[in-house]
Amino acid sequence: MIELFPSTGLRQRLETAFEFAQRQVGALVSRDPDFYPLYTQHGRWRHGGEAWTHWCDGFLPGMMWIFAARTGEARWRELAERYSRPLEPRRLDRAVHDLGFIFMSTYYRWFQLTGDPAVEQVVIDAGRTMGLRFREKGEYLSSFIGPQSLFIDIMMNVGIIFYAAERTGDPELASVALRHCLTTRRVLVRGDGSTAHEGIFNTETGEFLRQSTHQGRRGDSCWSRGLTWALYGFGTVYRHTRDGRFLATAQACADFLIAHTPADGVPPWDYDAGPDEAQHLDTSAAAIAAGGLFELAELAVEEARAIHYRNAALRILATLAASPHLATETPGWEGILRNGVYHIHKGLGVSESVMWGEYFFVEALEKALLATG
Repeated sequence: MIELFPSTGLRQRLETAFEFAQRQVGALVSRDPDFYPLYTQHGRWRHGGEAWTHWCDGFLPGMMWIFAARTGEARWRELAERYSRPLEPRRLDRAVHDLGFIFMSTYYRWFQLTGDPAVEQVVIDAGRTMGLRFREKGEYLSSFIGPQSLFIDIMMNVGIIFYAAERTGDPELASVALRHCLTTRRVLVRGDGSTAHEGIFNTETGEFLRQSTHQGRRGDSCWSRGLTWALYGFGTVYRHTRDGRFLATAQACADFLIAHTPADGVPPWDYDAGPDEAQHLDTSAAAIAAGGLFELAELAVEEARAIHYRNAALRILATLAASPHLATETPGWEGILRNGVYHIHKGLGVSESVMWGEYFFVEALEKALLATG
């Protein structure tokens, strides 16, 4: 595979996309101040559609923190703090399994920029709260659905538990995070590197019962966003633990994604979607994958594998940073990335902009631009 960088044309495309993202976020906060959107309807952020669960409020200020760090502009720093502060009470929120999404994108970035111990304490508190979801029988962190349910999404949130354990020297908290990851690896990641969305357990005995789904096509299918949560999440866990089992799992997920995704890097919403459903792509899964592949390129032991992952990430970004996925040529569209999917069965955010897709796209752009000067 030929390396895409150095490429002046591609770098300019990514810079232009980053600038467009700033314009779209700036327009959002001017139009709807102090509003935390989830997904668009017909390209508009404000609507009365169902939320399903309360998990996305960190992504808008998370983008602001990225803009602040890269541009040095005071307005982004001010907005980032303004939109992050209202989230602080949620550090104790036990109703969701998404505290990593909420606080690693905001307060963790805030702490990295300032070193303020009070800001870091919010992250630590959230990590401890996440740890309270742990079920000794079964050894997993339960999803918001109920005590019997384990979601692959939690792999992208468990990092906040590892972080809290490292910063406090708490071995029990570290054990909770480690055991959850080993259980997820065992019951949700298949031998070919594909993943299930959900695992169901007997809460009385801890016995694993079956793979299931809420957002994929079937319990035995491979929902693409879940695959990318695993790809990125297991890589993050390897960074915390240096346990080779987690790197191997992340690489297996990455290899499945690369082998089964169209050449442009944008997957269908589910790799087992039927002919009548296959037209629905998920650019949010592509954006998550790009960020995770950049991480794996840094972590990979073999140089050839690192180059392979880096080029795959750049190929995805080259596709996302242009029409029809980038909304630059869609008048009136309020999001950054089109063609994302939230919940296809509920008809929520299908072929729309979704807030996590926006955040992970901006994060992946940041990684690409930093890596190339």
